[in-house]
Amino acid sequence: MSSKTLSLRVLASRVVTITFLFTVAQIASAQDNVGEDSTVVYPASYFAEFNPVTAQDMLDRIPGVGSATGGGGRGFGGSRQGGGNGGRGLGSGSGSQIIINGKRTAGKNNQTSGQMARITAEQVDYIEIIRGTSGELDVRGSSQVVNVVLFEELSSNSLSFEANMDRYLDHDTQPGGSLAYSGQTGGLDYVLSAVAEPRYDHRVSKESSILGDFSLNDEVREERIREQTSYDLSVNLGYEISPKSSARFNALYSQNDNPTDVLRYTTNLRVSPSATAIEREEIPGERDNWEIGGDYEYVADSGGRFKILFISNRNDGASTRERFDVFADGSESKDIFLDLASTTTERIVRASFTMGFLQGQDIEFGAERAETTLDSSLSLGLPDDTGIPSPDFGGLVPQSVSNANSTVEEIRLEPFIIHNWIINSRMSLESTLLYELSEISQTGDVNRKRDFDFLKPKVDFRYNLTPQLQLRGSIEKVVQQLRFSDFVAANDDQDNDSNTLAGNENLRQEWLWKYDFNAEYRLPNDIGVVDANIFYHRHHDRIERIDVTTSEDSLQSANGNIGEGDMYGMSLSGSIRMRMFDMPNLLVTSRLSVTDSNITDPFQGFERRFRRFGRGRLNLGFRHDVPKWNMNYGLEWSNRFDSNEKIYEIDDIESYLGEPNTNAFVQFVDFRGITYRFDARNATSNLQCRERRRYIGRVSAGILEEIENQCATSGRVVSLKINGTF
Repeated sequence: MSSKTLSLRVLASRVVTITFLFTVAQIASAQDNVGEDSTVVYPASYFAEFNPVTAQDMLDRIPGVGSATGGGGRGFGGSRQGGGNGGRGLGSGSGSQIIINGKRTAGKNNQTSGQMARITAEQVDYIEIIRGTSGELDVRGSSQVVNVVLFEELSSNSLSFEANMDRYLDHDTQPGGSLAYSGQTGGLDYVLSAVAEPRYDHRVSKESSILGDFSLNDEVREERIREQTSYDLSVNLGYEISPKSSARFNALYSQNDNPTDVLRYTTNLRVSPSATAIEREEIPGERDNWEIGGDYEYVADSGGRFKILFISNRNDGASTRERFDVFADGSESKDIFLDLASTTTERIVRASFTMGFLQGQDIEFGAERAETTLDSSLSLGLPDDTGIPSPDFGGLVPQSVSNANSTVEEIRLEPFIIHNWIINSRMSLESTLLYELSEISQTGDVNRKRDFDFLKPKVDFRYNLTPQLQLRGSIEKVVQQLRFSDFVAANDDQDNDSNTLAGNENLRQEWLWKYDFNAEYRLPNDIGVVDANIFYHRHHDRIERIDVTTSEDSLQSANGNIGEGDMYGMSLSGSIRMRMFDMPNLLVTSRLSVTDSNITDPFQGFERRFRRFGRGRLNLGFRHDVPKWNMNYGLEWSNRFDSNEKIYEIDDIESYLGEPNTNAFVQFVDFRGITYRFDARNATSNLQCRERRRYIGRVSAGILEEIENQCATSGRVVSLKINGTF
């Protein structure tokens, strides 16, 4: 690491510390928009001078809520394939949650936060930051809830648009755009939108390697181009049936095909003169998903509230990887065919009833049922003189792959009871008890069925020392959901010397006890907010790589349970308006996190950090609005602390480090209310590097075979976005 980078880190950490200490010392008169219950209210008039176009523009101006460079909420990424991202069902939520008119969207791919860029600023009456707990909220367990309240009646409909053009480092340009039509007719409110989002990526990597005796081995240069545009159509409807009942319906369809081409040059440095081999890969990828969801709510005369919701979604993905050796005369020879397909479906039904219990108390009880299924298949073909080529395997010889074709299904039932107690004007307590019953079955190449049950308690206590200063402590038992893709064989896209990754049908859920303490202070006169957090997590049945070798001729590893471990750390963050320097429209943000962890490595038996678990991160940014010129600009800088961030495998160890990432923007609003925004993403090189140490046989034998040093970047992306409202 250069002395310049080290100096910047020291300076940045001092800035964060000084800012935090300065703001803590500011405890004085009450902030005029903080209520006695610590709820913070921002009326629409608060944002008028900023000329916001969308609700997202308004959120970006709120200290502690929006990012320095904004631009969030546009487009839909869809969920990850191969069994999702480990978050099946709805759960209770954590961190900050966004709701509209006190309600959350009955969706997972189509979430409330995604609507913020599709709701016009004219529709917003006020935004409130709810820092307490209440049975009237649609979400539980959140550090804070951002409630965007719309006007009950709109005089007209509105059509918002955006046109954008992205330019990449290789001079490729990709267009995009979106349309959103929103409004209200009687008791019906609606948001209809269509988005085309460019996700093109040109990634260049360079790798040099030496052998175990430190002699030169080879150099590899790779260019990977992903041609991808995400096309999304969504509908969000709400209908007030009567003053006591309402219903909402949401739907999303998304297509995210991601065909990829790879060109790789490998120079052999073990011979003289050196020789260069060329490989190319074709990886056509097809991805699409859809989701529908809805809910119905009825409020009884007694004040009790009944709610039922449903969600149904499906994610389809398929890719075929074919690699060719390219010879000097232009001829080619295929050396691998790898076909992977997966379909994930999910069905969720949740019903609950909330009622007053005693003075200042309410109780919610209900149940959630979720059914999730993954159908996965993998086909591998290689050149093999001992077999018969097949056209179904790209003209290569079919290879046997363990656990390649499987269906994994989970049926989960989760009854719950949630007690909210407003003890007094300063204290509140939320207690949750959930009981999870699940059955996971796998059929196909592996046939197995297992039952699990967990009791999951949580206690969340909040104390408002003043309306501005809130202390919060929580204890929770968390059960992580299993990734279905870990059950079945999959493509190894991180190592060119490996074709597939093994699955593990014996996985158990990882679970942990979470202990969190948080202090948040909202400074007087809307100066901003500072926050401090300390956490300790005790993990059980931690999931990382384990040895699943069945033949010593072919070492294999898979994700498995490796035992108990600890994770702990702290964070300091601040979002401050520079009123003390007579610059109230300059919002400076910072966040410093320091973390550590330890667990016993299953391959070598020593204490180490969790897989790919960093030491922390520093984020600095600012956003400056200049109302008299109808413009604003900002910058966000982020860097992780590079040290001992590793992945331990059965036959190699990988270490990761990287350069800081910088995003910047400048934005203008003309007299017609049309916004012009210039963005620079990855404004610096943002080079990300990896060192991989390969060993002969198992890592535990300590026989070094090769050291690879690779660095890669996608480079800077500049874009122009034009949006407005009719």
